[in-house]
Amino acid sequence: MPDWQNLSAETVPAYLASVPELAGRVDVGALEPVVEVGDGNLNLVFVVRDAHGASLVLKQSLPHVRTDPSWPMTRERSAREALILGRHQAIDPGHVPALYHFDRAHYVLAIEDLSDHVVWRGELNAGRPHEYAAAELGRYVARVAFGTSVLGLDPLEQKRVVAAAVNPELCEITEDLVFTEPYIDHEHNRVLPANKADVDALRSDRELLREIGLLKFAFMTRAQALIHGDLHTGSVFVRAAGDGLPASVRAFDSEFGFYGPIAFDLGAVWANLLLAAARSTALGDDARAAVLLAELPERLWRAFETELRALWPRRLDPRVWGDDMLELLLAEVRHDAAGYAAAKAVRRIVGFAKVSDIETLDEGPREGAARGVLRAARGLAVLRNDDADVARLSAAALAVLRGTATR
Repeated sequence: MPDWQNLSAETVPAYLASVPELAGRVDVGALEPVVEVGDGNLNLVFVVRDAHGASLVLKQSLPHVRTDPSWPMTRERSAREALILGRHQAIDPGHVPALYHFDRAHYVLAIEDLSDHVVWRGELNAGRPHEYAAAELGRYVARVAFGTSVLGLDPLEQKRVVAAAVNPELCEITEDLVFTEPYIDHEHNRVLPANKADVDALRSDRELLREIGLLKFAFMTRAQALIHGDLHTGSVFVRAAGDGLPASVRAFDSEFGFYGPIAFDLGAVWANLLLAAARSTALGDDARAAVLLAELPERLWRAFETELRALWPRRLDPRVWGDDMLELLLAEVRHDAAGYAAAKAVRRIVGFAKVSDIETLDEGPREGAARGVLRAARGLAVLRNDDADVARLSAAALAVLRGTATR
């Protein structure tokens, strides 16, 4: 039997022919050259097209970090991603790629080809913000939050899914990289020499460290919904309306997903909007920075809130889950989203897996952008306790970015 444990562009055609569930989706006898497009840290990704216009994508997990073979990684993350993608697709098919098949034996997912979309981070870096994406992601988070939580899912089934979605290895990565390593001396950390004092201030800030500790505890213990788990702008595809097609926003790469806090995904998007705004500020485009940070986090939140309110009448147990509970739940999610935004922003400046928004800046502007993100994140984490209003917190963060810019 052929060995499909590590696919290549050369072996993909024979692999497809060996999988009945996939052989009919593309014409294996008329394939165009297979292209490997994986540019992340963990997986092989192949785009497959035939001469008739049919296509799909194969994603295979590796047993180690792609950029560091000495760092082992469970391949079972593919099974969890398949579970999450399948559940999210059933609830909100317009915001995720379609899942065609999962080959558990070889850790291969076959999913919809979204080559007519582009990665949102790249578009943001190029000055094309695709403002509609923020609200679409807010609706997506609300729908999967309701549909995978006990609000909308039979409690016995919800408990079965909780058990199946346990993701210890990748959750540990998030716990370390997001909530611990940036605040200690660690080999994964790296900043410009000019920003060392900013990091030292971060690590000596007891008020901030208290908030990060509380956020980590909630991340590890609050199993509210089956979240994406890594909803940054690099894991979102966008397609602007045109040529008779509507605008489209799709969240992909949900292998870090698990049953966690609803606010975590919202905070991840907010953090990446902060990073994109820091880039725009560093490049002297204050108007675009204002759109990215003064407007889009608010659109994200309002769309989430509006969608959850619309779904609320369908809650499974209105006997005890009254409208006053909804108000408290929304307040909790809004408060926590600001904190998670802070933690996710800090890790991208200090820790492992940095972002091109900041790293591709020249050193002079990058110094101020990094300083601004760290100080703005501190504000999000701490000031939320006095006022968790998304618009006001974002406006304060934007003011910090403008005050720390080093052009």
